[in-house]
Order: sequence, then C-alpha cells, then structure tokens
Amino acid sequence: MRRRHFAPFLLPCPQPKWRPRIRRPFHSSLRVRIRHSALLFASSITKMAPAPASPPAAILWAVPPPLRAPGSKMALASVLRSELPEFSKSFPKSFPEDSEAIPEIVRDPPGPPRVLAAPPWGLQVAPDGPGLAMLHGTTTLAFKTRLGVTVAVDSRATAGSYIASQSVMKVLPINSRILGTMAGGAADCSFWQRLVARQCRVQELRNKEPVSVAAASKLLANLVYQYKGAGLSLGTMVCGWDKRGPGLYYVDSEGQRVAGPAFAVGSGSSYAYGVLDRGLSGPVATEGAAAALARRAIYQAAKRDAYSGGTVSVFHVGPAGWRELSRDNVADLQDEYGE
Repeated sequence: MRRRHFAPFLLPCPQPKWRPRIRRPFHSSLRVRIRHSALLFASSITKMAPAPASPPAAILWAVPPPLRAPGSKMALASVLRSELPEFSKSFPKSFPEDSEAIPEIVRDPPGPPRVLAAPPWGLQVAPDGPGLAMLHGTTTLAFKTRLGVTVAVDSRATAGSYIASQSVMKVLPINSRILGTMAGGAADCSFWQRLVARQCRVQELRNKEPVSVAAASKLLANLVYQYKGAGLSLGTMVCGWDKRGPGLYYVDSEGQRVAGPAFAVGSGSSYAYGVLDRGLSGPVATEGAAAALARRAIYQAAKRDAYSGGTVSVFHVGPAGWRELSRDNVADLQDEYGE
C-alpha cells in the first residue's frame, strides 16, 4: 500500500486569539485647538458688549448726603428691633438707641423679616393683629319639583361694605342639563366650576353618555377637599336633570356634600328659607308657580339683606335642559311684592 503524503499548508492552523479593540485616546493637539477656539469666541463676545457708562465726577459730587437728626431712629433699625428672631444665646435682647452701634449682621440680615416670610408648608400660623376680614354676601336658592329644578339668584357682588357690581351672573353652566350657583368668593366658584365642567365633558366623551348630577357634585367635592383649610371660599349648589330625574346637591369649600330637596346659600339665606318653607308646604303644580316662588324669596332676602340685590334671575332645569325664565330688577318687584 502506497503511503500518502500531505502538504504542510493543508494541515489545520491554529486560530489567533480574539483581542478587544483598544480605543485610542483623544488627540491632545485637537483638544488644545478646540479649547483655544472657545476662548477666542468668549473674548470676542466680551469685546462686543458695551461697557457701562460711568457718570461724571461732577454729578456724583452734586448729590448731597442724606441728612438725619442726631436723636432720630432709622426705620430699618426700628423694624429689626421688633421682628428679628433670636439667632443664638449671644443675640442681643435689646438694641441701643443709636443705629450706628447695631452690628452689621443685625442691621442687614439675609431674607425678609419674619412677618413677611411665608410659613413652612403645613404650618398654620395665626396672623398678628386683626387681619383682613373678607365679608361675602349673596342670596342663591334652588328647590326640586316634579317638573325639574328651579334656581334663582341675585346679581350683587360686594367687597365688605362696598358694592363692587350689580350685574354678576351667579349661575354657571356645567353642561346642557347641569347648573352650578355661585356663593362665596367669585374667583374660587368660577375657577372650580369651570374645571368641573371640563372634567364632565371629558367623562361624557369617554363614556358616551351625559354625566349625572351626583357624579358632577362628587367630582367638585373631591377637588375642593384637597385644598381644605387653604382659604377657599365656596358654597355652591349643583342642580340638574339626569336619568334618575331632578338632582340637587350642596357643596362647600370644606368638601362637604349634601343632597336635599331645597337649599338657600348666602347672607340672605335665612330670609329666603322663610318664604320657601311656606311656599313648599304644598305641591307646586306648574313651572310658573315655582318661578314666582323663587322670585319672591330672592326679593324678600334682597329687601332685608344689604349684601343682596341687583336683579333676580330665575332658571329652570328639566328633561330638555336648562333655560332662563326671567330676569327682573329688585326695584321693579317692589310694586308686585311690596307691602
């Protein structure tokens, strides 16, 4: 048998080992060039900016120095004497009469005085002095009948004892079948009810059906409850018609939500309740009778309450939606209901 010879180049050669790719460092000369170009750009911008003009020396010498009587006290020193907290045990309890003897750290402390600084988050601090009393006044009412919900409001806006406006619309529509009334702070009521109207529209587009009165009132109560104790002023009635029939809820700024057949909110609510209790003792047969009862209740409240007045607006919410029935001046109703 003949022996076979194999060429050496046909034999399997060992494979070289895999070596990781080594990334070369950034070239130092290129780095120097980039840094040099950045410095040149910054210096060019500095040369382009105009230098601030200094006033002449004659104008500086023309301004007289502030004059102060020898025995007078500086306003800043008198404020700091009563408002600065005690920084340490070595902090002086009393300040000298001469403001020049007050240390520099005391005379110009960092930050505002204590009465001007905002308190920490979650800390309720009682203000010093009587404070600012925000007096609100209005009369709004709503009651349910078998035909729907009748809503009546006045139009006077007051700022304390000052009549700010006589033509404020205190009924805010949430959708085509739900209304909200305004009592308390006009800005708070307007903002939160518009926010509820937007959320109700989003829910209606998602669920393909109108939002119920209970859901709209619950949404408003949940929103304002998050800001309980933050100073909101809101007392509103959410009234409307849904698949359950007429609905009426009272919601305030503390997150309270109450359902009932009739409500009156505002400074003249006690006078309006007297008329409503008498008129609702029997069944209200027609829509016109319900509107006349609501109009008379607002008139009686505006007659005895100085914070209510202007015009009386009456709305009705039924199965077809809400609509405005009448708008009368309180002075014109004197001939009809005056005794």
